[in-house]
Amino acid sequence: MDKFTQLTGVAAPLPVVNIDTDMIIPKDYLKTIKRTGLGKGLFAESRYNQDGSENPDFILNKPAYRNSKILVAGDNFGCGSSREHAPWALLDFGIRCVISTSFADIFYNNCFKNGILPIIVSPEDLEKLLDDADRGSNAVISIDLEAQKITGPDGGSLHFDIDPGRRQILLEGLDDIASTLKSDAVISSFEDKNSTERPWL
Repeated sequence: MDKFTQLTGVAAPLPVVNIDTDMIIPKDYLKTIKRTGLGKGLFAESRYNQDGSENPDFILNKPAYRNSKILVAGDNFGCGSSREHAPWALLDFGIRCVISTSFADIFYNNCFKNGILPIIVSPEDLEKLLDDADRGSNAVISIDLEAQKITGPDGGSLHFDIDPGRRQILLEGLDDIASTLKSDAVISSFEDKNSTERPWL
């Protein structure tokens, strides 16, 4: 998993409440267990017309936002079913950070497991960030995970809170297995001791 330390990129505004995982990646794209190639299905029902052509009105189809790395979204992002394909699709598209006032728990946890930073901000701060993101190609926002700071295109900044353990996982680029292996020496020591003290197990 790639480390997340600092990120600077165009932020796309998507001020829609209750964006569920089916909206993020429709069920038609769930036939694969590969994490690559799902970016084309991200928000497919909104990005494409019924004939398969692009919907020019959808934010990620607008020229300024085609390479967005940050998504500024409405409340309760990632609700619905627990499909892990949702963060896979965001990541494959190129989005490494989603900012909202709240996230569904399972989606929120899946983000950390896949190298995406979900940031929770107040409604007032979200309004400011949506205003920043509404500037097209000038909607460049910087995220500093170590300092826990978001800096807007005008230089103004705001602080965000994050669980220290989850923050460290992203800073080091550790998935669940790599995180567990950090304690390999302790685990091995316990197993050796346990085998000696309880050989019948």
